[in-house]
Amino acid sequence: MPMLMLLCSVAWPCAATPEAGAAAAVDADWILQKLARPAPVRTAFVELRGSAMLKAPLRIEGEYQRLDKDTLVRAVRSPYVETTTLRNGEATIARAGKSPRKFALSRVPELAGLQASFGALLSGDRALLEKHYRLTPQGTRQQWTLLLAPLDAQMKSSVRDITLYGRGAELRCIETRPLKGDLQRTLLAGAANEAAKASSAAALAALCRAGAAR
Repeated sequence: MPMLMLLCSVAWPCAATPEAGAAAAVDADWILQKLARPAPVRTAFVELRGSAMLKAPLRIEGEYQRLDKDTLVRAVRSPYVETTTLRNGEATIARAGKSPRKFALSRVPELAGLQASFGALLSGDRALLEKHYRLTPQGTRQQWTLLLAPLDAQMKSSVRDITLYGRGAELRCIETRPLKGDLQRTLLAGAANEAAKASSAAALAALCRAGAAR
């Protein structure tokens, strides 16, 4: 996915100099406080999607945009161009030369969960996030993970869990483990920028998990 002109202009900034107490055990409140960003915000992403039909994972590049508190846009730039807009309980998928497709988010719990997750993360709303997930933080303020285990029965039928990887105030990567199929990995911000030089799935996995607690 194309990178932004300046890495530090994305939604989650470059990892800063370790703050006092960085070695202390991290908690969910601290993570959410650091990740909170008022709309509008945007961040580049690089995503790997595995498939039994492909010899290698499909590499997708683009940008996430949170235009306001109720609107999340996923703009894919490569290897195809597609824009998915989540707003008011509805998803709209647009591709050049084709009529936009619209459907209710209730039909795709993963998308509904994505919108709720990004909205809660960017607003620092733990109560909202805990309506959808059980939170398990690990690591320190400098290197941390936050495991999100779905609570909604419909989402639990397709998603095992979601793990966020971060360094300080920077959310670098999201890994989603479906009940069936391959793990889906999305690199964000600094990790997405560094992924421009990584060509293998192993290299991208290393960027995602580099130094993070497990």
